[in-house]
Amino acid sequence: MDKSLDARMRAYRDAGVKQVVLGLADVDGVIRGKFVDLSKLEGLMAHGGGFCDCILGWDVNDQLYDRGTYTGWHTGFPDTRYRLVTDTERAIPGEGTPYFIGEFVDEDEDFHPVCPRSCLRRVLTRLGDLGYTARSGFEYEFFVFKETPESIREKGYRDLTPVTPGNFGYSVLRAATQSEAFNGLMDYCREFEFPLEGLHCETGPGVWEAALSASEGIEAADQASLFKNFSKVYFQKRGELATFMAKWSMDYPGQSGHYHFSLLDAEGKNAFASAEPGDVPDTARYALGGLMHYLPEWLPMLAPTVNSFTRLVRGAWAPTSASWGIENRTAAFRFIPGDASRQHVENRVGGADGNPYLTAAATLGAAALGIEEKIEPIAAVIGNAYEQEGAMGSESRFSPTLRHAATRMGESKAARRVFGDAFVEHYVGTRIWEAEESERSVNDWQLDRYLEII
Repeated sequence: MDKSLDARMRAYRDAGVKQVVLGLADVDGVIRGKFVDLSKLEGLMAHGGGFCDCILGWDVNDQLYDRGTYTGWHTGFPDTRYRLVTDTERAIPGEGTPYFIGEFVDEDEDFHPVCPRSCLRRVLTRLGDLGYTARSGFEYEFFVFKETPESIREKGYRDLTPVTPGNFGYSVLRAATQSEAFNGLMDYCREFEFPLEGLHCETGPGVWEAALSASEGIEAADQASLFKNFSKVYFQKRGELATFMAKWSMDYPGQSGHYHFSLLDAEGKNAFASAEPGDVPDTARYALGGLMHYLPEWLPMLAPTVNSFTRLVRGAWAPTSASWGIENRTAAFRFIPGDASRQHVENRVGGADGNPYLTAAATLGAAALGIEEKIEPIAAVIGNAYEQEGAMGSESRFSPTLRHAATRMGESKAARRVFGDAFVEHYVGTRIWEAEESERSVNDWQLDRYLEII
């Protein structure tokens, strides 16, 4: 046995640890995993393990996709290999149980063709070949309700009670009144090693916004994945419930999942920095050009659900086409001036429902192509970006539906070049499935509109 592994197992036993938790992110960003005994953990650390590949072929309702070649009834659902990323170990707050992030791998222990974390790793490797390391962080808006998993089902997901009433954006009154929950969540995230740099009330009843601290490489997406899944654990243990839907009610603004990033050069310096704050250096300009050019084709990686597209509408604090501006929150991509360490780009396209690994992969992949190809963006938007869409060209406009966006991504040669044919085929198929599931359902809007009059 490896001495370091032997020492680690001995330390667990000396500390009274009897089991650990491992989790792997699926296509939608849902963490699937299990508790395992220490005797099992020892083998997983030494040799890796296998997990039924159905979790890469399930939708969010555990229904199997009916298309694609990677997994399905035709494969017999074999195990697919995974490894524990041992340097992601942390303890679950209040329990002390060790937690590990897992990642699917191919037979050569390299990039798995459809694993979201592996997809991001592939993009980060591409950036590394260009001489850059990503430094990034996510921020999420989410609603919190005085509800439980049982009560929302009893209510049919209607007439839910938020933890606080009214529109209180940035309200210290609301945050201070809820200080036990605010302090508790920040402490929980810090102890779980995905710290928040800020937490506040957003506009709307019971809506909060959390900004995760920036980090390098894949760690930012790891932390965002853990935050999205375990903040729900935090609230459910309080008898409350959080949602990261892009838009849970048409009465309120949508919930964003913005992604902030810059690129560090080989010396660890910010490649987006400039001599004069606000000037856009070549590397940042080309990255913006890549975002402008490619993200409309890759929109499902940022807007992965039917619900995502109820957020991407005019005047709702979400972009409807690829545009950029300096300190402009109506644009899709906001260049944020600052000192040499802080100057960066904010991708405002994604909703809170996005898979962090795929949001980062799409953003950084587009930026990498922009730098490789020296793509010049169109002029920065000044003023209201919604009113200037016509000048940007039809290719810059975002698809209006998930089905349209998925079809467009399937036709993207650049997507196949960056993410691989297998990933694109599989992911596009999962998004078309998601669209079809919606299209064959009768919803309240249809009943209200048509039942009597038609």
